[in-house]
Amino acid sequence: MSNLVLELRQGEMMIINGAPIRFRTKARIELTAKARFLFGKQIMRPEQADSPARRIYFALQCAYIGSAEERAAGLGDAHRLVAEWKAATTSALGGQILDRALAAAEADDCYQALKLVRQIIRHEDAVLGRAAEDAAPMFRPAHAAEARDAVAAVK
Repeated sequence: MSNLVLELRQGEMMIINGAPIRFRTKARIELTAKARFLFGKQIMRPEQADSPARRIYFALQCAYIGSAEERAAGLGDAHRLVAEWKAATTSALGGQILDRALAAAEADDCYQALKLVRQIIRHEDAVLGRAAEDAAPMFRPAHAAEARDAVAAVK
């Protein structure tokens, strides 16, 4: 595995292997081993899970960074929520993307699963007329590039 260097701002949050960390000062850290992590605006708070796609993201987030019990429950919730989403929509492509996200999560690649669900959230926002300013900061275009770069650095 390649080392991953992250620069985090003062007050920013990071979760590593289920442990939340808040940075009191600007920090540059290097992950030198495989870890389950989310940082900054990738982290969805429970109150942000206010739409079907966001609830799927939150369930997969719990499966990714939670304890063993939380991971199992999160994956189970994600399966249920994806089935509900697919039953309520006619988007075949959206269903395929969510199926790929579940397959990634089951293969213990939840970071990829979350990345796929962010695509669905952007689609859902467009369909619902939710403006980018109203969307959770984690789904704004500038941040998507940061997440893509972080994943590329790890692989």
